[in-house]
This record gives sequence, C-alpha cells and structure tokens, in this order.
Amino acid sequence: MITNDKGIVELKHSILREVCRLAWEDALTPDNTEKIVAQVSPGPKPQYRCCVYKEREIVRGRIRMAMGQSPEAANPTSNVVAVIPAACDDCPIQDYFVSDICRFCLGKSCLNSCRFGAITPGDTRMRIDPNKCKSCGLCAKACPFGAIIHQDRPCKKACPVGAISYDEAGICRIDESKCIHCGHCIHNCPFGAINSKIFCVDVIKAIQAGKRVIAMCAPATEGQFGPQIGMAAIRAALKKVGFADMVEVGLGGDMTAAFEAEEWIEARKEGRIMTTSCCPAFISMLRHHFPTIYENNKSATVSPMVAVSRYLKSMDPDCVTVFIGPCIAKKGETLNSFVVDSADYALTYGEFVALLDSKGIALEPVEEDYQEASLFGKRFAGSGGVADAVLEVMREMGEDTEGIRLMTCAGGDECKKAMQLLKAGKLDADFVEGMICPGGCVGGPSKHQAENLVLRARTELLGKADGRKILDNLKQYPMDRFSMSRDGSKTELPEGLK
Repeated sequence: MITNDKGIVELKHSILREVCRLAWEDALTPDNTEKIVAQVSPGPKPQYRCCVYKEREIVRGRIRMAMGQSPEAANPTSNVVAVIPAACDDCPIQDYFVSDICRFCLGKSCLNSCRFGAITPGDTRMRIDPNKCKSCGLCAKACPFGAIIHQDRPCKKACPVGAISYDEAGICRIDESKCIHCGHCIHNCPFGAINSKIFCVDVIKAIQAGKRVIAMCAPATEGQFGPQIGMAAIRAALKKVGFADMVEVGLGGDMTAAFEAEEWIEARKEGRIMTTSCCPAFISMLRHHFPTIYENNKSATVSPMVAVSRYLKSMDPDCVTVFIGPCIAKKGETLNSFVVDSADYALTYGEFVALLDSKGIALEPVEEDYQEASLFGKRFAGSGGVADAVLEVMREMGEDTEGIRLMTCAGGDECKKAMQLLKAGKLDADFVEGMICPGGCVGGPSKHQAENLVLRARTELLGKADGRKILDNLKQYPMDRFSMSRDGSKTELPEGLK
C-alpha cells in the first residue's frame, strides 16, 4: 500500500498477517499472540516508543483489533473505529502555542484577552497553560504580531463532523453519537493510534466451518492492483483462499441506480430534493447530524453492497457475504441495525492482501474475462458516477433529463456545506450525490495505491468492458426475489424491469 503512513501500515499488515496465519492453523491462542508481541518488540531496547513495555502494550491493542475486538478488554466499544490509548500520547495537549515570534510586548494584549487565566508571562515570552486553555482563540486574534499559533491535531483536523476530542490526559476520544465511520482519522494519525476493527478471523472461521463464503468486490477495486489485475484475477485469488465465489458490486450499482431512478422521477414531480444512498459515511452524516434530511430527502434504496448481498442470500440464504473495498464506513454499514439484511462482513484492501499473504497467495493475471456490471455500475466508484448511472436509467426509461440541476459532493466538507444549504432551504439543486471521500470511493481511506496510479490503471481496465445497458443487464437477475428498500419492505420493480 502506498500511503503517507507507510511505516504504520507495514506494521499493521505484518501483525494482521500473523493473526490470520494463526487463525488458519486454528492456533490463535493467548500464548501464540504473545509470540507476535515478542516478534514485533523483542527488546531490550525499544524500536519506536519510549520503552518496550509501551511498545508491547500497543501491539497487544493492535492484535485485539485484528481479531475484531476493542483495543482494551476493560473498555469495550461498539464503534468500528477505535483508539489504542497507549499509542495516543505523543501529540501536544494544547491547540494554541506561543511561538518564537513573541516580542514579549508591553501591551500584553494576549494576556488581557484571556478570560480563563491561561496566559502568564514567562522569562522571554508569554506562556499558555494547557490545563486552563479552553481553545477559544481570543489570544491569537489579539496578538499584534501573530505570534500565537493554532494547531489542530491531525486526527481532529481530518474529522469532517467534529467527533474527536481529548480527555484530561490528551488521549483521543471518539464520540460514537457523532462518528460516521469515514476512517479519515485513521491514516491521518502519525502514530497509528486510531484503527478500525478487522473481521478477517471471522471470515476465516466461516470458511473453515464449510460455509459458502462469497466475496463482493467494490467498483473501486479495478485499478487498485495495476492494469493487469482485473476482477477475474481477484476472483481467482479469492477462490484459492477458500471463497466459494466473488461478485463485483458494480452489479449492485446497476441495481441501486435502477431503483433510485424511480425515486428521482417521483421526487422531481413533487419538487422535492433527493440525496443518494450509496455512501454509508454520507448516510451516517445525515442520520447523526441532519436527521430531518435523513427522514425526508434521503433515498430509501439500499447501497450496492447491500443489494448484492441480498441478491446472493435470496439465492442461498445460508451463504456468508464479505465486502472488499477501500471503505471503513462499510464495516459500520454491516453492523448498523438501521440497515436490515446487510452484508455479513467488510474488509479493506489491506486486509484482503494480508489474508492472501497469510496463505502465500499472490495476485496474478488470468486469461478469462469476468463482467457482471454495466460500465455505469463500475463507475459508481468515482465522483459523479452514481448520478450518471441514475440519469442513464432515467433515459433508458424514456424520461427527459434535460434541465435537471445536479450537485455532486465529494469530501466531508463539501457534503456538510451542501446539507447545511439544504437544511436552510437555499440549495440550488434537484438531486445531490454525496460521497464523503474526495474523488469518491477511489479516494477512500484504505485505497491500495496512490489515486493517480489507480485512475491510470482503472482507465485501462474499464476500457475493456462491454457497453451493456443497465436495465438490460438487470433483466438477467431475479430482482423480484429481494427487497431494495433500506428497511427491508417489499419493493415494486421499476418500469423498465417489469
């Protein structure tokens, strides 16, 4: 994986690979997990922390999360994104600092502006007491030299919904009532203190139990592993691991587009603005932070992942469905009770690679072709791709799409701004496509390569796909056997599929 936190990712990957290897051998015992701890931090000198004891405690937290558990047994959390407290202790506690630019001026406007007694004169500059500072910023505004600097910690700065705060010891705390599971904090933490729970062990146990485990690969997958590794190659590798089969979730993109098109047509007649439903982080943003919009403007159609999982379970109720993609929020979508009949598990690309490595399996090009989605379904992964697919279905239904005012939002700040305008009744759009990650899913927090490399390889792979129509493609599937509604209620087939 190519990221700015390469060292952290490699450490996580090595730990997860060993956890998976032990799981395959049915040897995931406390004694053996302690051997992983000793391998990573053998001592007596520490490698990256103040002492081997802290290093080992951090590794234990990582092992617990690699097993799908909370980082601390004594402090369980239901949130899929969690903090390893022992790893979160090297960031500065305060947000405001007095820099060398301070002239120790006579006016002391900073001191006079502070209402909490946090600022006092030092020997050569002013001082801010982090225990008294309330981060109001009045001192920074008052300083005539601009000597007081505001510095957000990386995790807090990355969070688009203000879900991160700190306790009295400076340890990061995630507010579960605000967190949307976007995962942006994970790769922005320079110490790797924030992680998501990993469900590889559960998947391995299902395979070992003889269950029919089916992988579902996100539309963003094409291009993640280079131009020679298409969906067919990934499918072949997954079968070597022990998966019964793989289905591309672009097929679910076709399904979602067909049902959202019906909703858009109705909403257009009513003059009602509607948002898309495919990005689980965006849906969580609406649910937690814009509840009225969640109830009145959100599409009631399930995401492509849920659509494919329901399709597979309609054919085989006992199968186990596993989503693979660049998204942390998909893990939350599998666990959230407000989405009924979701997928069973979700893995990131890094977790998928660790699963392959644990069995010594490499991704290799194959001769055969594999395609179940239209190009529109495959393009769900990019910003604007969902809206393009819905508009395509509307055109295939004979609808006039001229004059539709469409807004595509990619990134947490863009989505939040659009929803604030919608809430205020000032949004100049008919429909809103919301994706929390910049660039869409291809820019997700757990992408396997840099986005420019993914897009280059992706263009080559998608160029080989046929140009089938969305509705024609869906006629091959039993769309009347499962619900496409988020609440699981019965859904009528769109006009083009009756």
